[in-house]
Amino acid sequence: MTPSRNTVAILAWVAMFCGCLSAGAADGPEPRQRVRDLGIVIGQYSTGAQNAITDVAGVKVGQTTLVTGDGALVPGHGPVRTGVTVVIPRDDVWHKKVPAGSFVLNGTGEMTGLAWVSESGFLEYPIALTNTLNVPRVANGVMNWMIARYPEVGITDDTLTPVVAECDDGRLNDIQGRHVSEADVVKALDSASSGAVQEGTVGAGTGMVSYGFKGGIGTSSRRVSEIEGGYTVGVLVNANHGRRPELVVGGVPVGRLYEAVPPVAQTLSPGQSEGSIIVIIATDAPLDGRQLTRLAKRAALGLARTGSTARHGSGDFMLAFSTANVIPHYPTDRTYTFTQLADTHMNPLITATVEATEEAILNALTMATTVVGRDGHRVEAISLAKLRTILDRQTK
Repeated sequence: MTPSRNTVAILAWVAMFCGCLSAGAADGPEPRQRVRDLGIVIGQYSTGAQNAITDVAGVKVGQTTLVTGDGALVPGHGPVRTGVTVVIPRDDVWHKKVPAGSFVLNGTGEMTGLAWVSESGFLEYPIALTNTLNVPRVANGVMNWMIARYPEVGITDDTLTPVVAECDDGRLNDIQGRHVSEADVVKALDSASSGAVQEGTVGAGTGMVSYGFKGGIGTSSRRVSEIEGGYTVGVLVNANHGRRPELVVGGVPVGRLYEAVPPVAQTLSPGQSEGSIIVIIATDAPLDGRQLTRLAKRAALGLARTGSTARHGSGDFMLAFSTANVIPHYPTDRTYTFTQLADTHMNPLITATVEATEEAILNALTMATTVVGRDGHRVEAISLAKLRTILDRQTK
């Protein structure tokens, strides 16, 4: 039987790893890699140049990471393992709004501003991701940044209802301290850029745990064929969800095959968080708010492919936007031009969204690094060597 392309790639990585094992052990922590660099190819569509949400032209990502202190938790003081991640849909999104839609798979969490997105069908400011108790301060930071650029906000111009999404990082971070300041948010927004996006233990993902491993920020993109429109779909996630036995990588039940489940991944007692995930979807396909809501729903299928079942205590929020059209701020004319893709041509975008969501979650896991947080709580990054071994055994 001729081995598949995936199998050959995985075997090559196993061989490379075995040959370098001694040197790797001597050099320190295992280098982190994205799943595609490990020979794990998710889906059928090709990626964009960066395999990131920023492959959608005009989209920018900025992050501020906060890591200070060690040892016992002193509420309000530390240790600190947290941050903020922002996604800017386009320059001057206030005056040139983007169509948007959202979907909540399970609502044990919060993404502020969704009522207005659902009502209006558009998005008019950056999206911010952070930890649960920091939502108000991060919202203040977004408002400060917006008011500095649009000083008539709330005076002669409209007011703001910022979109801020949260996940609980209290297992590693002094979450009561609400250490992400308004200045940290402004810094992330000011430094936001296109191109490569840092993943794993960074920004809002600094203190996140996913499938019993260190989680955090992950991203991926897909480009559909020219005959299908040549559109790009990019996804960014903050992964803080799932239990280790559930984890599936490329169809393989890695979580069950990995090893004995450590305490952090075992069944949680009542009142403890089961984790959450935030999924942000960007595309340059000309979709309206209703169609983008449909796309946001499909991200849940990509989440499911990694093993999640959206448990009772899980918060699973998806937000999608399109850069293809401009919705004007206060148009003088009664009408404006809007190009829209026919629903019957959405299937490639649906598949692309599922694939990019699955890969973004896996990138969050493979790029994250081991973190020791408050009270000495340690969450290990998934071992890439062990992951390759499991996948190799399953493909023989």
